[in-house]
Amino acid sequence: MTDRYAVIGNPINHTKSPLIHGLFAQTTGQDMVYTAVLGTPGAFAQDVAAFRQAGGRGMNVTVPFKMDAFACATEPSDRARMAGAVNALKFDGDRILAENFDGIGLTRDVTHNLGVPLAGKRVLILGAGGATRGMVMPFLAEQPAELVIANRTVATAQALVAEVLAQSPASPVSACGYADVSGAFDLVFNATSASLHAELPPVPVTAFAPGCLAYELAYGKGMTPFLKLAQQAGVTHLADGVGMLVEQAAEAFEWWRGVRPDTRPVIDQLTVPLV
Repeated sequence: MTDRYAVIGNPINHTKSPLIHGLFAQTTGQDMVYTAVLGTPGAFAQDVAAFRQAGGRGMNVTVPFKMDAFACATEPSDRARMAGAVNALKFDGDRILAENFDGIGLTRDVTHNLGVPLAGKRVLILGAGGATRGMVMPFLAEQPAELVIANRTVATAQALVAEVLAQSPASPVSACGYADVSGAFDLVFNATSASLHAELPPVPVTAFAPGCLAYELAYGKGMTPFLKLAQQAGVTHLADGVGMLVEQAAEAFEWWRGVRPDTRPVIDQLTVPLV
C-alpha cells in the first residue's frame, strides 16, 4: 500500500513541500504520496486526527500551526522542546512523535552546501521568534566563538538566552536590542518576518564583517531589503533559505523513510537568482 504524507498549514497554496518530497521519493524509490492540507485555525488536532484516520504516516507542519503541533505531540524531541515548536510529525499507533528540523536543516545548508563553518565565528541572529528558537542549539553545537541574538523586544531574546544557559551554562550566547549590536560578525542571519513584508530589520550596516555570509531565512524573494543592505556593506556571499527548506525536508524524509535523499539537485531546481 502506498504510504501517505502531507504538509499542513494555512495558507498552503505556496508550499514547495509536495514537489520536494515527490522528487525525494522518485530518486530513492519510495512508494509514497505527499500532499498539502489546508489546516483550520483552532482545529489543528482534529485535522491531524482526520489525516491519521485516513492512513497518514507523517506530516510536515508550517505556519501557523508549529506550536499547535507541539501541543498535540505525545513524544516531542529535545529539539522540539527547546523550540517550543514542531515542523514534523510521525504517527506510530497511538504515539505522535514530533521533531523540529528547521535549525539542523539550516546548519547543514550553511556548513555543507555553502561551505561556511560556524566554528570559532561570531554569529548574529536577527529576531527571537520560533525560527531562532529552532536554530540556537544546532548552531551552538558547531562551537561558534559567540552567538548574539538581537531582537526588537529585548526581553524576548533575553528569555531565550536564559533557557539556553539553564541547559548549557557555558554557552557563548547573549541577547541585545538592535541598537546595541556592536562589532562585525562573520555570519548574519535574518530570522525576522520583515522580508515577508519587504521591510528591513533595523540591523546596523557595521554588523557585516568583510567576507561575511548574509543569510535570509525567507526563500524565493530575490534581493530582500536585508540582502540589499548586506550587499551595500560590501558582502558578496549572500544566500536565501531555499537550502534550509530542502535540507529540513530531507531530515524529515530520512526520519520517516530511513533513506537520506540527495538534496543538491532539488536545491538547484528551486533556487531563484538573487537579483
